[in-house]
Amino acid sequence: MASSSRPARRTVKRPGFDLLNVPVLGRFLRWKHARSAMQIPLFLIAVLMIWDGLTGNQLAPRNTATVLAWVHYRGFVVLALLIAGNMFCMACPFMLPRNALRRFITPTRRWPKVLRNKWLAAALLAAFFFAYELFDLWASPWWTAWIILGYFGLALLIDSVFMGASFCKYVCPLGQFNMVGSLISPLEVKVREPQRCATCHTKDCIKGNEFQHGCELWLFQERKVGNLDCTFCLDCVHACPHDNVGIRLHPVGRDLAADERRSGIGVLAQRPDVSVLLLVLTFGALLNAFGMVSPVYAFEQWLAETLGLNSQAAILGLIFGLGLVLEPLVLIGGAAWLSRWLTRQSTSLWELINRYTLGLAPLGFAVWLAHYLFHFLTGFWTFGPALQIALHDLGLPAAWLQGSGTGSLLNPALIEPLQLLLISLGAGVSLWACWRTSQRIAPKRALEALVPWAAVILVMTYAAFWLMQQPMEMRGTMTLLGG
Repeated sequence: MASSSRPARRTVKRPGFDLLNVPVLGRFLRWKHARSAMQIPLFLIAVLMIWDGLTGNQLAPRNTATVLAWVHYRGFVVLALLIAGNMFCMACPFMLPRNALRRFITPTRRWPKVLRNKWLAAALLAAFFFAYELFDLWASPWWTAWIILGYFGLALLIDSVFMGASFCKYVCPLGQFNMVGSLISPLEVKVREPQRCATCHTKDCIKGNEFQHGCELWLFQERKVGNLDCTFCLDCVHACPHDNVGIRLHPVGRDLAADERRSGIGVLAQRPDVSVLLLVLTFGALLNAFGMVSPVYAFEQWLAETLGLNSQAAILGLIFGLGLVLEPLVLIGGAAWLSRWLTRQSTSLWELINRYTLGLAPLGFAVWLAHYLFHFLTGFWTFGPALQIALHDLGLPAAWLQGSGTGSLLNPALIEPLQLLLISLGAGVSLWACWRTSQRIAPKRALEALVPWAAVILVMTYAAFWLMQQPMEMRGTMTLLGG
């Protein structure tokens, strides 16, 4: 008769740094309920933001919904991605009620085959960026609260009908940002001893067992490459009976030029949907920053007068068409064509685009990082007054927050140099990744293959430098500050 007790784990040699081996922290992460323990505080904060956004002071700097969402959450996310990895997906509060519901509901349907790609996620991201500018979401606690509610509702609806983590893998715009951003993270959930996986017959990391389900994003650890589509949920860690999965250190950007088949994803050279998602995030970083600097108002006025437009939606639609469609089409399409012409290759333009756009991700993330850190560092203490008002409305003591809410977390004179340094580092990693891709695609003409993409990186870097040196709108905190 088969025993129902949990099988004993075999301890394996763990070469190199592994977060799961760090005293205290590693033990906590190995705890089966660690994820819930991280989700509960964020869930309570989300409830506070929803309540405050719907019922509290509707002045953005005085409401926790807008301050915590558009200043603090985004700042902590990019810092976590840079330092550790996709920790915010690991602690995602939207999964807490979803996991509770799945104790009573077992989904039986597969996500529609036609939607098993990133097209929907890319479209939702572009739509979100557009709505953010059109409806001034940063200035509306009420709309911010409804967006948070919408996330909870959509995650519950989708994952109560469809198996696996369909919401995370195919829909969630925040998750896509995190998973793409984690491409430059120093940590990766990966196997410790590949040879041990070769002798494993149960494959619990993907199949699960009677104690723990396997990876709900269908990433088979034995063949997993990089952090794309990985939410750091650690289900594979808990499921592996051989203690052979860890959170290990790996060279930053190592997999940006990899062209092998990735478990759960396939070959990226054959995934134009992933490339479009990467381009939306990369060029969206420049466009989002452009929407917050003073020259944008002059440009909008010029468009309105030149084309006779009197609709803000039409003006923004034109700007987004230029920034998310025409600009990538000219720069990326032109670079792919020129690279193919210089190397005399017959590789299709789409394959070249698919393989090189992955290398542009570090630069795109660096722009997001520089932009979000500006708001995070200069507006960090704004949580004080907003939280004080919220606690007062709840009848809770708030005197301990008296006098908070002013000053920058970092000397303002250091912020711009820090931004330019981060962008330079991102551009350097992108250039290196594109060079590695060029060596794979055209070993004998790698330099010629690289030139057009290096030019694209140079143009985008210059644009990012220019944006960070413009007066930037302090949305939800102050009026205008250089940055």
